[in-house]
Amino acid sequence: MSNPSHPAEPHVGSVSSKLNWLRAGVLGANDGIVSTAGIVVGVAAASVERGPILTAGVAGLVAGAVSMALGEYISVSTQRDTEKALLDKERRELSDDPAAEFDELAALYEAKGLSVATARSVAEELTDHDAFAAHVDVELGIDPEELTNPWQAALSSALSFTVGALLPLIAILVPPTAWRVPVTVVAVLLALVITGVVSAGLGAAPKGRAVLRNVIGGVLALAITYAIGHLVGSVID
Repeated sequence: MSNPSHPAEPHVGSVSSKLNWLRAGVLGANDGIVSTAGIVVGVAAASVERGPILTAGVAGLVAGAVSMALGEYISVSTQRDTEKALLDKERRELSDDPAAEFDELAALYEAKGLSVATARSVAEELTDHDAFAAHVDVELGIDPEELTNPWQAALSSALSFTVGALLPLIAILVPPTAWRVPVTVVAVLLALVITGVVSAGLGAAPKGRAVLRNVIGGVLALAITYAIGHLVGSVID
């Protein structure tokens, strides 16, 4: 006898959720790489002193990580509140008019391609087992046991941004003055190639296109910030 839901096998929803978190982490790291690299390269174009570069880089890292965390927390909190409101509404509807809700559930299965008799049979079995779970799954696509977590989203975004931002910060501080910008540019572009490949792999998208977008975006960001830093440095001098 086959077991359609072996306990050792991950559920599709859980796998999808983990992939989404991984993609978000890669994108957060990508943001950290590009934004911090732009800051430190721009400052390095205006000053050869390590102090201002370090100060600007650390400030950009902290500000970016906090901004990412706050943005994710607010966004995911709003999503969670919406999910809770929809779940509460479904509970009320089931309590106020279970017959109408049963008909609605059966109609949803009919819309998926089942015959009227089969749809009502499936709806009846699911209702007998757990009416609320059956409705929120088909109508809302929400698992009440796996609601989005705003704290998890905030911390993971801040962490991924910080990890990405450390690369250009270290790359521009370690080499001698003449090599700071070239080393940073090479390190950043290599990192963007990696994040492009990883993000494309997670989404089963063409890797070449993702890498090209990343690299072109990175080159433009570095070129613009370097030019601005050089211009500002010339004016100040």
